[in-house]
Amino acid sequence: MIEEGPVASSTPDKAPAHTVSPEDEPSAEWGWHGSFPKGTRIAGWFTAFAMFIMLIGNHTGRTEDLWLVGIGAGLIILLVIDQVRRRTSWRR
Repeated sequence: MIEEGPVASSTPDKAPAHTVSPEDEPSAEWGWHGSFPKGTRIAGWFTAFAMFIMLIGNHTGRTEDLWLVGIGAGLIILLVIDQVRRRTSWRR
């Protein structure tokens, strides 16, 4: 009698490249698990623009202006850093 070795199956047992373990992320078990990178960037630019538009108003103090400019400028800096990192990520 000849002993048979491991039998090759007709279907590959490859795991998908981008799987998320339900142990790490419980929401992966019941639905789509991902992000909206393009939508997040669009929302960031819209929010930064809205911060500068809010400078036009009837407030008399400059404290509000400092906060609006600071938050708007901070968002723009973060968005530019994100853009640079996305362009040069393959070089690192």
